[in-house]
Amino acid sequence: MPFPQFDRFTVRMQPLSTRENKKNIVQDHVSPEAVPNRLSATAQALISKCGERVRKARREDLPVILAFGAHAIKNGLAPVFLSLIERGWVTHLATNGAGIIHDWEFAFQGKSCEDVELMVQEGRFGNWEETGFYINLALNVGAYEGKGYGESIGALIQNEGLTIPSTGELERFIQNETAKQPEAAAAAADLLGVLQRFDLPSGALEVPHPWKQFSIQAGAYRQCIPFTGHPMIGHDIIYNHPMNCCASLGRAAQRDFLTFAESVNRLDGGVYISVGSAIMSPMIFEKSLSMAQNLAIQNGGHIDNHFILVNDLAESDWDWSRGEPPEENPAYYLRYNKTFSRMGGTMHYLGADNRDFLLALSHQLSGEAKV
Repeated sequence: MPFPQFDRFTVRMQPLSTRENKKNIVQDHVSPEAVPNRLSATAQALISKCGERVRKARREDLPVILAFGAHAIKNGLAPVFLSLIERGWVTHLATNGAGIIHDWEFAFQGKSCEDVELMVQEGRFGNWEETGFYINLALNVGAYEGKGYGESIGALIQNEGLTIPSTGELERFIQNETAKQPEAAAAAADLLGVLQRFDLPSGALEVPHPWKQFSIQAGAYRQCIPFTGHPMIGHDIIYNHPMNCCASLGRAAQRDFLTFAESVNRLDGGVYISVGSAIMSPMIFEKSLSMAQNLAIQNGGHIDNHFILVNDLAESDWDWSRGEPPEENPAYYLRYNKTFSRMGGTMHYLGADNRDFLLALSHQLSGEAKV
């Protein structure tokens, strides 16, 4: 007998426009020309070394992957990210589910970041109609179209809308393709169920995004570089909304994980930069590298020449290029560093505000060492 489930349709969603927000992207964004706070000599040396490795990787057409947590977007760093991809220095961006949401909310309404403590007490946290409806709908449609998680939202923002297929089109696709393309037919069936449940008409659905110039996802979509989303079910506010369909979400997220793994598969000689993501980034990296290493070994090779730079706020005086510290050293409990130190190649840790780090790296790559 199945256990009882919570009915999300009983939750009262509210207009996103009624929510107070802590961040305003027009006021709080960081210009690529901004001058970062002065970093230590050690930090500056690491950024210089990272810049050299990035240049070398791009000369050799090798990947430069930049994974980051949601705070990098909340801190207004979108213009810096966009500058890095537009100048060709970064070939792949990856973030978690919260990063996807903040980037979308900034593009849609120019504001993001609610008061979590207050909103939970009032039973309002995450219960916002537009965020839950549009992001989930874009993922439902994107899964049917064969798009990934970040690509689905990037297309929504850049195109300022979606094209909703008709129920007849979906029914015919299911009938004709189930035997030949069972997974695609299943995605069509999931989308059909959503459209019927919400009684959504087919055709163009316009969704204006007046601040899309601040969207990293839209920028990556324009530049045709991967922006992959790596969510965990139940972690993000879009799961509160009844438009959420985890089957569709899982299809899009699976595509993004395998896209990420393919970038890691080509990482020998390349660069991996992890900014403020203590869980998502190291976890997806270690699984991807293991698969890539398996394939390399089958082909008589090994991935050894990758460069990893990890940036977070926590202090650590341990030289991670030496491997793990002893258990009595507090640095041992920086779990993300411990994970990355096991990943071969060369790994360094830089403790600094993500704004200062990314600005300094961006200037280093433009030849403007302004720190």
